[in-house]
Amino acid sequence: MFDTHCHLNFSRFSSRVQDVIDEAQKVGVTEIVVPGTDIKTSIKALELAKQYEHVYAAVGIHPHHVYECNVNRVTCNVQDIIKEIESMLSHPKVVAVGEVGLDRHYYQETKYADYTVSQEFIDLQKKLLTVQIKLAIQYKKSLVLHNREAKKEFLEVMTGNWNESLAYKTVFHCCEADQDLLSFAKEHQIFIGVDGDVTYDLKKQEFVKTIPLELLVLETDSPYLLPEPLRSQKKFPNEPKNIPLIAQCISEIKGVSINQLIDTATANAKRLFL
Repeated sequence: MFDTHCHLNFSRFSSRVQDVIDEAQKVGVTEIVVPGTDIKTSIKALELAKQYEHVYAAVGIHPHHVYECNVNRVTCNVQDIIKEIESMLSHPKVVAVGEVGLDRHYYQETKYADYTVSQEFIDLQKKLLTVQIKLAIQYKKSLVLHNREAKKEFLEVMTGNWNESLAYKTVFHCCEADQDLLSFAKEHQIFIGVDGDVTYDLKKQEFVKTIPLELLVLETDSPYLLPEPLRSQKKFPNEPKNIPLIAQCISEIKGVSINQLIDTATANAKRLFL
């Protein structure tokens, strides 16, 4: 099995990465992609990928962290940031640009004081997303995309920057349960990432019924989105070892065998990243 989105580079795992990987391997999760969300976590993702054979890195600036440049333009130079991301893309263990995208959500918990979502902020997110899409195309890397509450602008940017080389090399990470997003994904051969929320979110369950198996990949978004029954038991944090719980739930929703679901999702993930 393949966890296509796991933040082993976050502080929650800083003292136990080896244990997390070992526990995942015990249940058959053998490959993990670790996405960056800013420069620091992108560097950490690459460090982990260098250290562990079956761990791979994605590097990029998450739209939430574009806020740093939105409020601190004197100390935060967009061109310098992009150069740092670009400097990592030549490494063979960096398989993708990500996670990148657009985000209009008002976060209650954030390190940024007085966090607001202005049009100026969204415009800067769009600029960074466009540049990072072009980097993925230029360096022949996959693309890990984040969209939250910004569907219209997100699809506009994707349409305006689409390149055929991104077909089957792009994933809508933790895709919102939205048929417009799924239609775009089917039209452009984009994979849909499904996480632990499918085990308790009824809207997501209905959405998953409509995802073609050939476009579905599994992800935990660890340490977030803990699946049931662990969520009710408060057994945080989420880990890659919980991929089988997500797979079992999806197989039941879609009425396919667990083996077929796992085999197809794993093959999809390898096509996406490897």
